[in-house]
Order: sequence, then structure tokens, then C-alpha cells
Amino acid sequence: MAEFLATPLGTLLLILLQGLMIIAFVMISLLFLVYGDRKVWAAVQMRRGPNVVGAFGLLQSVADALKYVVKEIVVPAGADKFVFFLAPMLSLVLAILAWAVIPFNEGWVMADINVAILFVMAVSSLEVYGVIMGGWASNSKYPFLGSLRSAAQMISYEVSLGLIIIGIIISTGSMSFGDIVDAQKGSYGLLNWYWLPHLPMVVLFFVSALAETNRPPFDLPEAESELVAGFMVEYSSTPYLLFMAGEYIAIFLMCALISLLFFGGWLSPIPGLPDSVLWMVAKMWVFFFMFAMVKAIVPRYRYDQLMRIGWKVFLPLSLAWVVLVSFLAKFGVLGGFWARWTVGG
Repeated sequence: MAEFLATPLGTLLLILLQGLMIIAFVMISLLFLVYGDRKVWAAVQMRRGPNVVGAFGLLQSVADALKYVVKEIVVPAGADKFVFFLAPMLSLVLAILAWAVIPFNEGWVMADINVAILFVMAVSSLEVYGVIMGGWASNSKYPFLGSLRSAAQMISYEVSLGLIIIGIIISTGSMSFGDIVDAQKGSYGLLNWYWLPHLPMVVLFFVSALAETNRPPFDLPEAESELVAGFMVEYSSTPYLLFMAGEYIAIFLMCALISLLFFGGWLSPIPGLPDSVLWMVAKMWVFFFMFAMVKAIVPRYRYDQLMRIGWKVFLPLSLAWVVLVSFLAKFGVLGGFWARWTVGG
């Protein structure tokens, strides 16, 4: 078997199998993400939420997906059909593609590359094209305005996300997620993780992730009172489902990034307990729960407020933090607290 896997055909089959496993994990998680999202909103609003289809309503997401699949696809008159259908497929494919470099445990990664962070940022930055293409191809002013809003929002907060990640890279001396997690190992459990030395940036990263994925209170491209459904307003049936799936997968990716960059990935929070993939998945679900709670309890911002926070608050703060971490790491303050590369990170 080992000899077969060493052949080109065996390598190809292994890559395909790994890809299918990642897609299966992401798509199955997607069903429960939507279910959990709706249950959290229902609990905050003191109502039941999904509770009919399947035990405790667990199959409600499956029923909704089937409903979208069997509905008729309506294409607006005058729309560019090729670009109209390409946009949702592009959004979904790019959202899944970034998972190729996300590790779930020691060695549990499809592509263990030393520039994994750069790959994720490059792929996530391309997702804006799906939004722009969907709004433009619809041949309607409201989707076009929604796509412009979303594109400006995503690009604005990608800058802050990138600068915050640079601080992590400076502390670790590597752009590999495995090295970043290894740098957070220590005998003090969760106190060794990067959330402590990079504490101010954890909050900024979480808020920027909300804006980057168009989540409330920053869901202004889809504000019901202004643009109905933003760039997706002319989409129905399966294309709409692909857009929504891509959005939720991108949200789950942000949960994975927060877990890896600041909270130790698969590392155990309690010294003595073994590290495990279960810790990684549990952390991702905790951060998704926080995403859902923000949607349920925080009122929506105005668009000018959103852009002002991104460019006049988050950008200067994240840039200043990069400069500060550079000095702290260079001079080994607190015994290399911000310079894990000096202690084997």
C-alpha cells in the first residue's frame, strides 16, 4: 500500500481523498452551523426556533437545502447569464479552498506549506470578486449598490486583519499555522497562548472578522430596510444557496483562524490534558457561538460608522501594534513574551 501511495496515481488519489474529507467536514458542519445560528437567535428572542423536522429540528437545515435545490431558478431579463451563475460558484469554491491549509491537529492538514497565512489571505481576498460579479451581472441597481458596499467593506477590513496577523508572524517568525500553534505550547496551558500577549488585537480581529464576512452588526450590504438583500437580491434557488453556503463557510474559517492564531489551535487549555483535534473543533464552535450572539443582541451600524471605524480606528491601532510588537520582540521584553522564535517557537 505504501508503495502504491508513492506513485503519481497513488498521490493523486490521496490528495482527492483528503480534499473530499475536508469538503465533507465543512459541508456537514455547515448544516449544524445554520441550525445552531437559528437556535441561538431563538433563545435570545425567547422562542423555540427549528424544532419540527427531525429530532429537535436537527434536519431543518437539510429540508431548507432541499427546498432551495428544487425551486425554479429565476434569471433577471438582461442579466449576463454566464457571470450570473459563475459568481455564486466562485464564492463557494474560494471559501472551501482556503481550508486546504488549515490544520486540525499535529500533521492533520492537507497542504502543510510554510506560507499558509499568505495563502489564506490571498484566497479570502479573492472572494470579493464573487460579490462584485453577482451584483454587476444581475443588471439591477440595487444588487449593484449592494455589491459596491460589500466590496468596499471587505477590502477595508482585510487591511486590519492583515496587520493584526503580521503581529502574530513577528512573534512567531513563521507564516506556518503549525509553527504558530507550536509557539503557543507551554506548561501554563491557556496562559501560554497568544491571546494574552496580543490581547488588544483579539478584540479587533473578532470585530474585523464580523465586518469581513458581512455579519451583523455589519451586514450593511444586505440591510433589509435599505437594499433588501444586497448583491443577492436577484438570486433564488440553488445560486442563492451557494452564496449563503460560501458566507457561512467563510465565517467558520474565521473561527478557525481565531483559534489557531490566538487560542492555541488543538492545544489543551489545561496542563496535563492531552492535545486533540476535539479542542480545535470545540474552540471553533465557541467562536461561532459568539458570532451568533453578536447577531442576536447588537444593533446594526450605519455605513459611514462602519467605514470610519475601519479606517480611522482599526487601521491606526493595528499598525501601531505592529510597530510595538516589533520593538517588544526585538528587545526580548519579559523574557521573549512577544518573541517566541527566541525560545523555539
